[in-house]
Amino acid sequence: MSAPVQPPEARVAAEHPEAPGYRAGRTLPLRVEAVRQLRRRRTLLMGGVLAALPFILIIAFAIGGTPDGEDGGRGSGRINLMDVATESAANFAATSLFVSAGFLLVIPVALFCGDTVASEASWSSLRYLLAAPVPRVRLLWSKLVVALGFSLAAMVLLPVVALAAGTAAYGWGPLKLPTGGAVAAGDTVPRLMIVVAFIFVSQLVTAGLAFWLSTRTDAPLGAVGGAVFLTIVGNVLDAVTALGSWRDFLPAHWQFAWADALQPQVEWGGMVKGAAISVTYALILFALAFRGFSRKDIVS
Repeated sequence: MSAPVQPPEARVAAEHPEAPGYRAGRTLPLRVEAVRQLRRRRTLLMGGVLAALPFILIIAFAIGGTPDGEDGGRGSGRINLMDVATESAANFAATSLFVSAGFLLVIPVALFCGDTVASEASWSSLRYLLAAPVPRVRLLWSKLVVALGFSLAAMVLLPVVALAAGTAAYGWGPLKLPTGGAVAAGDTVPRLMIVVAFIFVSQLVTAGLAFWLSTRTDAPLGAVGGAVFLTIVGNVLDAVTALGSWRDFLPAHWQFAWADALQPQVEWGGMVKGAAISVTYALILFALAFRGFSRKDIVS
């Protein structure tokens, strides 16, 4: 019976058990991985798209006039921000997040988390990284942290640009609520930070799907597209009211719970439930990714 085939990194470790200066924890530093990902064309393109969105909305409002709220919020059934979008920079930033949270912000998360490992496999560089040797857990950890960091940066970039552009176009002022009342101008930035934080947590499910698929395939487009597709399926299922209370277990059911942060008094109940659901699914998917990759025979 032939001996089992060892992974490349195991063979290197066996041949060089006491390599001078080698420290597993120092391989593939986060700084190096971050610079590699930052220089990639898709990162710059995604950043450009998100930075351009507020200006596109300003042009649309300038051409179409002040929103009248006739169609604002239709489909969400919960919030209506379009008719107050031009009241202040804070309103404009909240509206930018509202129109993009359902789909546009899913794209960078799926892209950064789904492309990170699969792209190395498609370039046939993954086996050389492991033969360096970079421990598999260390490799996945570095790539996951950097991917989540870029995903968060994408979600922060949009409201920051929207606040700057909205201040120039509509002025700084309190966040006026569609249901009446307002949030003081000094409290708008902390409220928007809560919104961004919740959107990021709610997108951890997409991140987990994309990252798991990235460890299972050598096709980056398959990992990214698969995560986006499954996210869309979740949104479709949430629209099926016949599912009743089963929808409470769908992450998509809570994706607009951040609207509770844009109230005179912040209501945490929906956001806590949504965050708990998203984190639970994400931890399971991340665990599957690490477990499967640790046993995978890397040939790319």
